[in-house]
Amino acid sequence: MNATRTTRLVPVGDVELCVESFGDPADLPVLLLAGAASSMDSWPVAWCEGLAAAGRHVLRYDHRDTGRSTTGPPGHPTYDGSALDRDAEALLDALALGPAHLVGVSMGGGIAQSLALHRPDLVAALTLVATSPVGGVDRERLPGIDARLADWFADPPPEPDWTDREAVVAWSLAGERAFAGPLGVDEAEARAAAGATFDRSHGPAAAGNHWLVLGGGDDEPLDVRAIAVPTLVVHGSHDPLFPLPHGEVLAAAVPGARLLVVEGMGHQVPPSSTWEHVVPAVLALRD
Repeated sequence: MNATRTTRLVPVGDVELCVESFGDPADLPVLLLAGAASSMDSWPVAWCEGLAAAGRHVLRYDHRDTGRSTTGPPGHPTYDGSALDRDAEALLDALALGPAHLVGVSMGGGIAQSLALHRPDLVAALTLVATSPVGGVDRERLPGIDARLADWFADPPPEPDWTDREAVVAWSLAGERAFAGPLGVDEAEARAAAGATFDRSHGPAAAGNHWLVLGGGDDEPLDVRAIAVPTLVVHGSHDPLFPLPHGEVLAAAVPGARLLVVEGMGHQVPPSSTWEHVVPAVLALRD
């Protein structure tokens, strides 16, 4: 295997997206989709290298307003929520990657579901991590966020001095802890990821623009029961934002989907301690 690692800026519509790839471009493509306000660094390098070593061409990218991708002024997004979906679609088209295996966490899982429904020609398989159905289920029956996280949202830590690297890293780490389950956070990995994002970002505060646009944009109804590709739903037993029934309902609604419950995991990218179980399940979708 040619275990290359390359980074480039890709023009996509009105923005440029920073994309990093691992492994041989001739291998099966896997596109990693980060969560809201998260850069590509939320997917650990070791995770990417492990998938590449197993014969996958792995790509991760910075959403607009994160990392080295096009960044606007904090608090003043010039786009709506559906632009983040369109960015992923346009990136797949620009790189001629489809059909690709999409692996999305949280908001990234929602983008992956949307693409599978809007552009099935681009999607070969789905891994949906710590996310919720984008439509086609009775959301009134799904539980809301747990009390601990609700309290954190009600009284969040103050924003850092966005020019102070250590303050931004500490603030990011506090957020990771709030969303984690009993397995906790790999603090060294989280610090490294937050530091890498700070070092690469045009303006770290702009990532918060995602929270201002989520839920806005395309109102076309979606139904996950129409997803027609192999699907793996990975959900933590202690997800405080989307409690486990969200994953259970999603897996039950998508035809043929498999549910993998990760004990002790919260609302997070699977910690390295879980990879011995999660990675084989991800790879099995296309083997």
